Amino acid sequence: MRGILFAGGLALIFTLLGTRVAIGILVRRGYGQLIRDDGPTTHHTKRGTPTMGGSVIILSVLAAYFAAKLITWRQPSVSSLLLLFLFVGLGLVGFLDDYIKVAKQRSLGLRSKAKMAGQTVVAIVFAVLALQFPDERGETPASKSISFIRDVPGWELPAILIVLLIIVIIAGASNGVNLTDGLDGLATGACVMVFGAYTLVNIWQNNQWCGQADISYGQCYEVRDPLDLAMVCAAITGACFGFLWWNASPAKIFMGDTGSLALGGALAGLAIFTRTEFLLVILGGLFVVQAVSVILQVGYFKATGGKRLFRMAPLHHHFELKGWDEITVVIRFWIITGLCVAAGLGIFYAQWVAGT
Repeated sequence: MRGILFAGGLALIFTLLGTRVAIGILVRRGYGQLIRDDGPTTHHTKRGTPTMGGSVIILSVLAAYFAAKLITWRQPSVSSLLLLFLFVGLGLVGFLDDYIKVAKQRSLGLRSKAKMAGQTVVAIVFAVLALQFPDERGETPASKSISFIRDVPGWELPAILIVLLIIVIIAGASNGVNLTDGLDGLATGACVMVFGAYTLVNIWQNNQWCGQADISYGQCYEVRDPLDLAMVCAAITGACFGFLWWNASPAKIFMGDTGSLALGGALAGLAIFTRTEFLLVILGGLFVVQAVSVILQVGYFKATGGKRLFRMAPLHHHFELKGWDEITVVIRFWIITGLCVAAGLGIFYAQWVAGT
């Protein structure tokens, strides 16, 4: 528990101080955000705001996690190293996207196929490695079973199907957070709550872990390295908290795709390692709604020959164009995220109570 508190606190301090330094560096280099011409007109005032702030989140999480490991004299676990690989790998894909935007002054950054290819390569490497490295109980970081709150008995799938499922989960989560990152503080604040929830999930799973001798098999969780994963969760939560100080309206810096893809990937990795892949749909309900709104908008547009289901997608822009103030949209979407997190944690706990 001491390591979890250290990781969260250090990451908070690192981003609070580091983001201020990054803002100055990015402003001097002219790495400012470009704004879509077809977006809400109120966003035009944000043109030139420094972007790629997600790099501060990534570096702070890495520094905080490994510093906490040194303080507690514990070795990093395989699960945490794989999660950090996914976190950093997708962050690098996002960094390339952001850099192209500012270097070539092109608001779309990487071509969609190139961006998806980068995400897929990172996801494949992660998926393959996550099915390796069994511990003394034969438990690998990722499971071959379909999971909601824990593995569903009798639903073990071939390795190739599990790899494909992991790729889909990573693509969905990373793009969901990426689409949500369109208003000052919206994605950052939502991530604070969801990663905070996963910190609690990992702590609870550690307390009821099948690797402990005094826990009966029917009541425990068949997971690997839950306490160490909680340390990574706490570091990401603290880093997002610190970044939110500078990212809240009016934002002094944006996380960019560097941060949103990394955070979405980390959420997917946590869902996979905690055996809660489908619970993520509830905990990250806001990200799901945002992604679905884009899918519906595109599908409806093609099916009707040019008509729009929403005034603009993702959904937060629809409400902006209906006349809601940006800060109103952000706070109400935060409330929705809080309700989703409360519902998800309630279901998680209720399942344990019913199982005991």
